[in-house]
Amino acid sequence: MTINDIRTLIASDESRTLELKKSTGELKDGMHSACAFLNTDGGWLIFGVTPKSLKIVGQKVTDNTLREIAQALSGLEPAVDVRVEYIDMPDHNENKIIAMHFDGWVWGERPHTFHGCPYYKVESTTKVMPHEMYDERIRAHQPQMYAWERQIAEGVTLSDLNEKHIRGCVRLGVEGGRIPTSAISTPIDDILAKWKLLKNGIPTNGAVMLFSDNIDEYPQFRLRMARFMGTDKNEFVDNQRAEGNFFDLLDAGMAFFFKHLNLSGKITNHSLQREERLEIPYHALREALINSLCHRQWEKYNLTGSIAIYDDRIEIANPGIFPAQISPESIKEPHES
Repeated sequence: MTINDIRTLIASDESRTLELKKSTGELKDGMHSACAFLNTDGGWLIFGVTPKSLKIVGQKVTDNTLREIAQALSGLEPAVDVRVEYIDMPDHNENKIIAMHFDGWVWGERPHTFHGCPYYKVESTTKVMPHEMYDERIRAHQPQMYAWERQIAEGVTLSDLNEKHIRGCVRLGVEGGRIPTSAISTPIDDILAKWKLLKNGIPTNGAVMLFSDNIDEYPQFRLRMARFMGTDKNEFVDNQRAEGNFFDLLDAGMAFFFKHLNLSGKITNHSLQREERLEIPYHALREALINSLCHRQWEKYNLTGSIAIYDDRIEIANPGIFPAQISPESIKEPHES
């Protein structure tokens, strides 16, 4: 990097990706910004340029300066490998510009801290990261440890779980060749433990979501269903709400489809039995509803899924926000599922 590169870099003043400090006398504040760059979009930290006036003044760099910078960088966790550049000033050979570039945060990485405190950038301002944001990033970094469905369910016991649903899952797994036949006679608690739906013998939130009949503490275990007249929401002819575990909601949703969609049937020559068909294939509806229920943000207590049937379409809505690594724009492009 040259002095001309520095002039180009600072031309538009400080920003979300550029922090200027007059000297390493502001090294601690500079490390707050470095941590913020690491937790946001990355950026340049430059010592030897006065903010606002953008005057390039440089500073003397001694052995003590080098030690202070190295010590300050060691306060960042996780540790980062940063190349520190020292740029000569043409008119003041004894003074140098100190420049460091920090890469931005990538979804799934552990958030960075400086001396135990996380920072992030809001436009050109460095701020302490809110607890909610930090916790979300920790969960993203270690999803198996912090996922909502893996946490112990408060106030729920094995007796609250619907054995019929559990045995039904085992039976389907055996029929599909994914579960050994011996599972049919396996005790319920052993099955749930193998599926990682128990912690120390206590059901997890995932077990409650799938199988529990005790959902008093889970207001999000609901599904709203409506049949509207015409093609908008101005008038409805049926409006229902179901509550229960995953299988209860799936059954309720499919029953609502059968209630409001046209059903046709015909007698087949080879079996002399009547085959019934919904105007939209049953398996397509069931697959769509299962996907909606599977991919819900179950940890969000203020969100519920919904089914809306119109004269010309069906909408299965799964409220929430995109995962942090996906945007409305990027989802239209090739991306990891």
